[in-house]
Amino acid sequence: MARYIEIHPDNPQQRAVDQATAVLRDGGLVAYPTDSGYALGAQLGNKEALERIRTIRQLDDKHHFTLVCRDFAQLGQFVHVDNAVFRAVKSATPGPYTFILPATPEVPRRLLHPKKRTVGARIPDHAVVQALLATLGEPLLSSTLILPGEIEAMTEGWEVKEALDHAVDAIIESGEVAAAPTTVIDFVDGVPDVVRAGAGSTARFV
Repeated sequence: MARYIEIHPDNPQQRAVDQATAVLRDGGLVAYPTDSGYALGAQLGNKEALERIRTIRQLDDKHHFTLVCRDFAQLGQFVHVDNAVFRAVKSATPGPYTFILPATPEVPRRLLHPKKRTVGARIPDHAVVQALLATLGEPLLSSTLILPGEIEAMTEGWEVKEALDHAVDAIIESGEVAAAPTTVIDFVDGVPDVVRAGAGSTARFV
């Protein structure tokens, strides 16, 4: 049975944040709220959690996992960006965007697209996620919590508990979150390619 951790959406209590990060550091898989629905998160090097995410979501090996970062400085340790891409990504973060970018050697190979050596990266605009990342001190390995057969991310902690109580180690509750997925922009070739239009405006990338 998963731990159910309630955290205030605007003023996260540090004690509760510490409980959640302790689960992550202990090798656990956590369902957590973001600015675009719930996501599944674990520490970067957690191979077992990666496979658990694949199982829960029924993903193949071509799926782009996402590095959820606290800020642009942290993101820059894990992806390659030239000046033009830097400006474009910086202007859109934090916010509901995922950027597909070439990965640096800091990213575990099992997280990369098998042929392109790319990874998704994003900086969410959500106080609870920001508090988790600040306490953890590193990005989260993450994937949007969309169950097989569904097209939208889950949006409420109690729904996640009903569906995944025995599949994850902790569920963070902070009230209902938006269901709209992130807008996905592929910058691998240095120019923006809108892979998926979502919550973030595409106007600046077209």
